[in-house]
Amino acid sequence: MPYIKTTVSNEISPAAQEALKTKLGQAIALIPGKTERWLMLEFQDNARMYFQGGNGADYAFVQVSLFGGASDAAYDRLTAAISEILNEELAIDRANIYITYQPLEHWGWNGSNF
Repeated sequence: MPYIKTTVSNEISPAAQEALKTKLGQAIALIPGKTERWLMLEFQDNARMYFQGGNGADYAFVQVSLFGGASDAAYDRLTAAISEILNEELAIDRANIYITYQPLEHWGWNGSNF
């Protein structure tokens, strides 16, 4: 049950959104037991973001929520993949990307909890 919310300061074109959807769908498999089949994505673009006291570059903040959790090595692999994807598709410098992880013990779907 992964959920990835991506907030960026620049615009996401429809083509870039489709590419992000596809690539994040593939990248989630870096977390053992997670697949695109259960992945939910949210994209927010044109956010007013500041980093290190300024707003002169493009920035991204990515929140990854997972039912259960993963190893540090799996998180490291996914962080590298997400950073690469955002750099390739939106030209956001890896140094301007924050990624957080929230492992969750309870996750509801279809009227009940896992």
